Amino acid sequence: MKIDLAGKKALVTGGSGELGRCIVRALAECGADVAVHYFGNQEKAERVAEEVRAMGRQSGTFCADITKETSVLAMRDRVYGEFGKPEILINNAVIQFPWKSVLEQPEQDFYSQFESCVMHNVWMFKAFVPAMRARGYGRIVVMNTECAAMCEPNAAAYSLAKRGLDGLVRSFAKEVGPDGITVNQVAPGWTVSERERAEGVGDYPDYVNSVPLRRRGMDTDVANMVCFLASDLAGFTTGAYIPVSGGRVMPAI
Repeated sequence: MKIDLAGKKALVTGGSGELGRCIVRALAECGADVAVHYFGNQEKAERVAEEVRAMGRQSGTFCADITKETSVLAMRDRVYGEFGKPEILINNAVIQFPWKSVLEQPEQDFYSQFESCVMHNVWMFKAFVPAMRARGYGRIVVMNTECAAMCEPNAAAYSLAKRGLDGLVRSFAKEVGPDGITVNQVAPGWTVSERERAEGVGDYPDYVNSVPLRRRGMDTDVANMVCFLASDLAGFTTGAYIPVSGGRVMPAI
């Protein structure tokens, strides 16, 4: 048994970012053609798209402000025209701000986090799900975080936006389930990225000791879960919030 995405088309938002590039590569390694969304870093988007093409898959780069409906709809039209209609949607992009106390966090940060976490997904659903419905098939994976469960000090703006995202995904999963579309969340812990590996991974014993598996997760750990949920192996799983945090978060029943 293996994850087989051959013949499938995927779109990854935030595909030029640290985790996004790892997800793009993993999807391509499983056989998918992958469209790479970016906003601020076209060079890295083009580079990872070229890696996908080198694997023999189709790829392309598409720019959009995922917090604006008009920009997402314009991206959809370009994706459909130049790449095709994705069966797989990975909503990974997010805008993060420095974590501060609620009393010190600027008001706009709360709105911006909501826009990039919640409205990003609303606009992507509205843009790309109608074609999935018409096909009677779709796989949507949304990036959440362990912070939504932990709600730790100084993480209120981020946590509240991701908790709002959780409600959106659960409700939407029930709406589109009859159409053969699954919608799931992957919730990473503090993950080691490509950049950190290049610069040297720190010890961070306080965090590591709070993880039952006694290590930080790798970006590949997250990407592997994304690929599983994007595949037909997870065809009877929807509405799930799945931590990839080494056991630091264990959702209760």
